[in-house]
Amino acid sequence: MPTRLVTFESAGRTAPGALLGEDAILDLSGLGFADMQAVVEAGADGLARIRAALAAPGATVARAQARLLAPLPRPRRNVFCVGRNYMDHVAEGDRTRGIQDSELPKFPQFFTKAPECVIADGDAIPDHGATGVTKWLDYEAELALVIGTAGSGIAPGEALRHVFGWTIANDVTGRDLQRRYGQWFKGKSLDRSCPLGPWIVPADELDATDLAIRLWVNGEQRQSSRTSKMIFDVPAILHHLSQGFTLLPGDVVMTGTPEGVGYAMQPPQVLKAGDVVEIEVEGIGRLRNPVG
Repeated sequence: MPTRLVTFESAGRTAPGALLGEDAILDLSGLGFADMQAVVEAGADGLARIRAALAAPGATVARAQARLLAPLPRPRRNVFCVGRNYMDHVAEGDRTRGIQDSELPKFPQFFTKAPECVIADGDAIPDHGATGVTKWLDYEAELALVIGTAGSGIAPGEALRHVFGWTIANDVTGRDLQRRYGQWFKGKSLDRSCPLGPWIVPADELDATDLAIRLWVNGEQRQSSRTSKMIFDVPAILHHLSQGFTLLPGDVVMTGTPEGVGYAMQPPQVLKAGDVVEIEVEGIGRLRNPVG
């Protein structure tokens, strides 16, 4: 079982932790870590201390007495995202607009989500359709990474050294807003539209180049692909993103979604109150959020 780093809330306080099996959480504040940002900034030395503590655990909290928050409950900066990064997703999007011959993007298409959008596993995604904000509330299963070492102008061959760990994200989107405003920020930054978690797996414990990524709505599988099908892999994403722009520890980068999104289905499907969205990324775990 890989190391699973969490942020939890218990007895009126919030602290970083590491899961001990399925029933307990090692409280990392006992090791001097104030929050998950501090764990990320401590890098390899911090992880070594955490792994030693997991082998001989001290202060623990029963998982039943704690609530897991997003591992980084409020990132310090916007969440960085990549659009149209799986060819079959590019093709399904083009078909909805009457484009028959899709072309590979020549460069990653970057956008951001506001940090306040982040919510935890189990938290509800608002039904923005019921309030009239959007007619096309949609899901997107994604592998996400957390930057551990700052850098700019990162060479592809050095990129993975800058990754602290891996987690799961759902790029919840108002499709009509995404189209209406041209720039994607409005459609991508609705309140509580970035489920993230439920934990971070350290990068040195998981090779993320070819992981299964799947999504279900109400138990019906909608997305199923592998991270090896990305058009721009993680090294390429970080290389392009860091040109003239310094990535910082704690930055969250989402890597794009595969085919199977709701708006491209026949007939199209939108998220609505009562739906439950579950995302699984091989080697990490499962992120589950209701809508309502």
